[in-house]
Amino acid sequence: MADALPPVPTPTGLGASASAGISDPIAARNRYSAADWRLLWADEFDVPGRPDPARWGYESGLVRNKEAQFYTVDRAENSCVRDGSLVITAIREPWEGAAYTSASLTSRDRFAFTYGKVEIRARLPDGRGLWPALWTLGQRQEGVRWPAIGEIDLMEYVGMHPDQVHFTVHTAAFNHVIGTQRGTRITVPRPWEAFHTYGLVWTPQALEWFFDGQPVFSFANDGAGSEHWPFDRPQYLIMNLAVGGAWGGQQGIDDSVFPAEFRVDYVRVWQK
Repeated sequence: MADALPPVPTPTGLGASASAGISDPIAARNRYSAADWRLLWADEFDVPGRPDPARWGYESGLVRNKEAQFYTVDRAENSCVRDGSLVITAIREPWEGAAYTSASLTSRDRFAFTYGKVEIRARLPDGRGLWPALWTLGQRQEGVRWPAIGEIDLMEYVGMHPDQVHFTVHTAAFNHVIGTQRGTRITVPRPWEAFHTYGLVWTPQALEWFFDGQPVFSFANDGAGSEHWPFDRPQYLIMNLAVGGAWGGQQGIDDSVFPAEFRVDYVRVWQK
């Protein structure tokens, strides 16, 4: 039966509030699976070799969060399309003063969107010190920086908590720097053993997160202005595999897990 939902994973709040829950899981799932979504942009990663440069660019260097990896640009050892997936590989090796290399692919300056549905099918790496993420970031505006531009974390995973997957939002009013971020985490036994889908429905009224098609978290537009809701402007996509850092490295880095692979089967964006 259409309404026979499997149990929704029980979320544990990160700065949780009453607005963080899913009030009607059936309605949320129906919004996600509606037949009138039109595919706007996608990458199926079907062509072996370098990631499509028309769709993806790269972050470069030691970028953020006191992470230990150096993000390389268009280096096959760290990012390539193989066996029908994008493979982002973190390697333990000296590089430009860092002890590890990895990659962060971004659609910045190539593709951004406002409102719609996003789905990314990916297989996580496992290991203490690894920190893969699938997320979006607001396009830069004159005089407006993070977190005021808005950040939507479709998925974050830190290897020191191997059975937890995180879903979070950051704005000027709600962000981890001031301890007010909004989000949740769910328990997923051995999430690295298989591919899972990470989804988002973004409307003017709310953001809704999905894991394997089931709703896990929502963040409502409370009408309090851009400090609470900056999500009425374009966002672009980021996919990265970090090593260590202020969160991912809190319990150290297990060097026995390298090289570590983060695989992405596809990225799809729809609108109505």
